[in-house]
Parts: sequence; structure tokens; C-alpha cells
Amino acid sequence: MSETVTITHEDGIAVILLDNPPVNALGHALRAPLFAALEAARADDAVQGIVIACAGRTFIAGADIAEFGKPPQEPSLPDLIALLESIAKPTVAAIHGTALGGGLELALGCHYRVADKAAMIGLPEVNLGLIPGAGGTVRLPRLVGPEAALGIIVSGKPIGMDKALALGAVDRLAEGDLTADAVAFARAKIAEGGPHRHIRERAEKLAVDLEAFDTAVKEATKKSRGLTAPLKAAEAVRNAISMTFDAALERERELFLERRDSEESAAQRHLFFATREATKVPGITRDTKARPIDSAAVIGAGTMGGGIAMALANGGIAVKILEMNEEALARGLGQIDKIYAGSVKRGSISQAEKDARLARISGTTDYAALADCDIVVEAVFEDMGVKHQVFGALDKVMKPGAILASNTSYLDLNEIAAATERPQDVVGLHFFSPAHVMRLLEIVRGDRTAPDVLASALALARRIGKVPVVVGVCNGFVGNRMLAARREENESLLLSGATPEQVDGVFADFGWPMGPFAMVDLAGLDISWKHRQSLGLTAPIADALCEAGRFGQKAERGFYLYEEGSRAPKPDPFVAELIAAKAAELGVARRAVGAEEITERTLYPMINEGARIIEERIAARASDIDVVWVNGYGFPVAKGGPMFWAERYGIGKIVDRLEYWYGETGKEVFKPAPILRQLAFTGGGFADLA
Repeated sequence: MSETVTITHEDGIAVILLDNPPVNALGHALRAPLFAALEAARADDAVQGIVIACAGRTFIAGADIAEFGKPPQEPSLPDLIALLESIAKPTVAAIHGTALGGGLELALGCHYRVADKAAMIGLPEVNLGLIPGAGGTVRLPRLVGPEAALGIIVSGKPIGMDKALALGAVDRLAEGDLTADAVAFARAKIAEGGPHRHIRERAEKLAVDLEAFDTAVKEATKKSRGLTAPLKAAEAVRNAISMTFDAALERERELFLERRDSEESAAQRHLFFATREATKVPGITRDTKARPIDSAAVIGAGTMGGGIAMALANGGIAVKILEMNEEALARGLGQIDKIYAGSVKRGSISQAEKDARLARISGTTDYAALADCDIVVEAVFEDMGVKHQVFGALDKVMKPGAILASNTSYLDLNEIAAATERPQDVVGLHFFSPAHVMRLLEIVRGDRTAPDVLASALALARRIGKVPVVVGVCNGFVGNRMLAARREENESLLLSGATPEQVDGVFADFGWPMGPFAMVDLAGLDISWKHRQSLGLTAPIADALCEAGRFGQKAERGFYLYEEGSRAPKPDPFVAELIAAKAAELGVARRAVGAEEITERTLYPMINEGARIIEERIAARASDIDVVWVNGYGFPVAKGGPMFWAERYGIGKIVDRLEYWYGETGKEVFKPAPILRQLAFTGGGFADLA
């Protein structure tokens, strides 16, 4: 019928094959011919049953997001599903690969679903700030029960076929050829006779206790972190219980359209495309072959080294951890065992999986034992002399072609690479703590890092479940360099008259998981204190707290007080008195500081530094910065990252206030970057700079 949809007939069964590479997205080019094919099959008296199958590596993996924001083209996906539900002949979806979003909704419009054993299904719309908009929140509860549907829809996570079959989301798992099995299943249903019930006609599983369901909603949405979509998705699932089918369907569509046009969804769609774009690295082509990585080594068994080893082992890679003595090695391996045991206790992994991961991790105190590893990641103290010693030793023992990676978070990777005779093999892999949990991986490209080493780092990131962003060499790279700009005014705000809880409250209102003072208490004040000391820098308030032994949560006191066993911060009169005394000592007249000023003196310098990073080509694009900050530093997902937020808020307004504060303080952190001035003048966006 078209390039994307063809029909073949097998003894009364019409097999409609969809072929819209790469993932059979439900764009208009697929919807229109599919609608025509379904109409033709419905009208053809020779057709007794219909199978919808897909060519390529997957079933329909979702809607075509590129159509969002454009004038709608008929038929819509709801039109397609309504047509399916008008067909009395048995209809079967043959699912392989992934049936996600609109793909699953289309499959739910069929009478039956037959799936490949390796397939996955899900409704991940919440990850784009949306809810399902073509009946997913109404049909899935009728098929698997409201609580099961709630978990699938609010989490946005796909499920495998064992669970799908147990829940009743699919009717059969294929034993051989999927399409042949789906055709045979359709024939069997024809032989059984009708009528064949569509999901809209099934209401048996909706008889649930609404009070218990509402409790389940609170549990499912408790980690929404200020996002609206999960709450609206839960509301739509509840409507499936409390409303008629058609009323719930109509309300779902209204909620979907509201979400589609929201700032939150625009931000999350931006991040979706930005994460993909970040893997497109200048100098790496399709012909660039990654080096194989089957074995790895980590230098250092401390918190970071252990976390990196776990991340690698979780990805199926054998890891050797090197420490300087047996005692430190045993302590590090013991901590890894303890963390895995905690995961088993929480039910996030099985005992068998813990055993398998631990079996991939071994320890040594001898550099020579690392000689055959494909990659080694250094995770030692942030001191250039120490780094040189480590890389000099690695240069002598590692096999040719091995990748030498540093986890440095600040230091000059080119200077580290100079300690070796193979700078082309040196790359930065900046993991974020805890390394086995945090998703971001800053891949630092040195002046002489080989393209295939970068390709290998990107492939490794994907294998171990990280979100990679390639960055250039500078102090702090992208994330920590901008963090330094954001926190430069923290103490000045306190001296001016703000309190730690007031500053943190402004951050919380913006959507951050925690503010800067709660964050430093969590990380430990002593860490940044040692770093300042190594650079000859001071911070009057934080230094005084450290000198008083107030290192944060681990000491039960830092900028806040913490009751024993509690992580909840409480204001501390001692800190208030200390701030007032330091202000008097430095001759700072304290005054009332408003929320707007706090935002201008913390967030705006960060955006300004991001602009400088773009100017210097440390980041390839502004969206890379957004990916770094959302995945590594807790920037609110609903705001899409600092550079995206700046564009939506107004670069001109930000430049005006930076100019004001530069005039007031003379601090370089407020001096607007040239490209910010340029964009404020032209009214353009960061993408225009390319």
C-alpha cells in the first residue's frame, strides 16, 4: 500500500506490516497508510482476522516527538485506535523489541497481544513531562488492574515479558517465528468463535478499594521531585476507576494536551534530544572503531574508587582494584560487599546478582597485576604529584593500546597525560559520587586524546548505564567550573544578611533537591576545606566551622545541627552568631536579603560561566551543559538545565542583573560573557551560536 505499510494475506489472515525505520515511530507517514490498511481489512469479507507486525529491530517504539508543536495531521493515534475498536474480527499485535508509548497504546487497541520473549513494553511518557494520550491510562488498568498500571505508568519504566504475561498485558509468548505464531493465535481465536472483547469492554479488574489505591498513588509519586506529569498520570489512572470509559478517555486527552503544551514537558523533551545530541562528538565518525573493553582496573579502593569498580562490575566488566597496602584494600573490598548487601536487603538486586557482581571484582597491591587490563581508571587524591606518580607507573606496566583514564574532577588532564609516553591513550572519566549510582560521566578530551579512545569511553558509558558528555580541559571542566561560580557568592550572601536556611529555601523553591549549605553538610565541609587549603584560598565562615570540628552531617553539625541518626537539618544559633561576628569583623553592614537577590547572585553567575565555557569550546553545545547539570548536580529536570532555563526566562533580563551586580561588587563572576551580551542584543538563543 505504501513504503511504510504493506498487507499480505495468509488464508484469511491479513498481516499488516509496518516499516518506518529506525524505530517505527508513529508519525503521519505511518499513521495514514495504517489507517487505510485497517479500513481495507475491515471491509474485506475474505479477511477473518488481522495481525499487526513491524519490520526491523522493534515494534512501534512510540510517537514521533518531532511532530509536537506542529499542526496536527489526521488520522491521529486516537483515530487509529478507535478504528481498531470498530473491527469485530480478531485483531492481534505481534510485539518484538519494544512497544512503548503510542506503540503500546496501539497494541492495547487490539483484541490480543502476542510477544517475543525478549520484548519490552511500557508507557514512558512521564519521562517527557507527558502522560499517555491515546488511552493508555484507561485501557491498561482494565487489562492488568489499576495498581499494576499505576506502577508502570508513573515510573515510566518498561517491563519484560515474564511480568507482562503474569499481569495479563500480553496473551501469549511466541515459541518460534513471532508473526507466524501471531497468525496461528488469530486462527485459534477465530476457531473459538466470538465475540472478541476489546479492552474497553472489560471492567472486572476495576473493582478495587479506592482508599487503598490512593495510598498506592502516594507511594508511587513520592519521588516525583516537583514534576507534575507523574501526578497527572496517577489522576488519569484513578479516572479509569471512577469514570465511565469514554469520560476517562476524554479527560486523559485533555490532561495530555495540557502537559504537551507545558514548560515542564518542553524542558524534558529538550533534555531527551540533548542527551542524544551529546553523543555526537566532533572528530568521531561512524568509521571510528571503539577499542574493546572486557577487563578494567581501578587505582584506589576509597569511596570513589570502590564506586567506580562497582559501576564497571555492574556492567559486566571484570575489575581489579589496586591499593598501596593489604589493609586499605581489605577495607575497600569490605565496603563494596557492604553496599551490595544493602542493595540485596532493599530488594534492588538478588543475592545471586550480588554474588555475580562481587565475583567480577578482585584486589591487588601490585601494579604488574594490571598489565593485561583494557582500561585503568585512576581514582586517587586530587594532587598533581600523586597523579604523575600513578600514571608514570601505569605507563611502564600497561599493555599497548590500553586506555589510561583519570577520575580527576579539577586537574589539567594534559599535564597528567604528560607523565606518560602515550598521551593519545589518556582520557578523563569524571564519575560523580556515589559512582555506582550517579548517572553522569564527564568524558574529558585531552589535547592528544585519540578519537578511538573517546569512542571507547562513550561505548563504556552506555554499557555501564551512564549518561556521557564529552568536555574539554579547564579547571573543573564543565560541572565543577560552573559550580565554583554558583557558590562564589554563598558566603557573601550570609555576610550580607541571609541565613543558610533562607538560601537553601530559595533553592528548594526553584526545584533543587537541596540547597548549597545542606549539600556541603552532606558532602563534608572538610573536603572543600582541604581543597581550599591546597589552593591557598579561604572562606571565613566555612573555615571557622571546620576549625570548630563542624564537618557536616558526619559530625552532626556543620551549617546546621543534626540529631543523632537524622539527616534533617535544623538551624543552629551558633552559626547565626558566627556569621554576625564575621560580618562585623569584615566591616559588612548586614541587611535584609530577598529571594530574588539570592537567585541573581547564585544562579546567574553559573549561567554566565556556562556561556564562557561555550565561548572557549569546553562544551560543544549549550545543551551538553544542560545534560551535565541535570544528571550530575541536581538541576531541576522540570526546568531543562541552566542554559535552557536561561533562554526561556530571558537572557536579556539575566544580563541586565549581571551588569547591576558587576557594578555593585566589581567581581568578575558577574561580568557578562560576550556571547551573553550578544544574545541579549540579538534576542537569539544558544543554538544560533553554532
